[in-house]
Amino acid sequence: MSLTNEERQIIVNLELEKAQKTFETMELCVREKAFESAANRIYYAVFHAISALLIHEGFSVKSHRGLMALFGEHFVRTGIFTKADGTLFSDLVIMRDNADYNCFYEATEEKLSPYIEPTRQLIEKIKQYIAEKDK
Repeated sequence: MSLTNEERQIIVNLELEKAQKTFETMELCVREKAFESAANRIYYAVFHAISALLIHEGFSVKSHRGLMALFGEHFVRTGIFTKADGTLFSDLVIMRDNADYNCFYEATEEKLSPYIEPTRQLIEKIKQYIAEKDK
């Protein structure tokens, strides 16, 4: 299915709003010491921001792994985003998978807190990239 530019922009904006709301929910989970929920939310905040980026650029994604692969191939390897951005996303995938599916894993503030500010910065970088491309 092909999107018009207007439809694409609507979806991109919705994804960016979802990224922001999900990040704010993560912050609430941290304040409430619900770290496993926070690990899930921080991953999905980035997931929605990267989804916005890929949709903006005309990509179609069918899976979480596909989203990771496209981000790495078209944005990290090309230098548009840094290797650290790609590593951050990979780390969040692993933490979220462990928090959601591994009964032996315990998400903690110590495990989560190093990712909060870099995640905020990555979401902002994605927003800025999209805004610059739309000028």
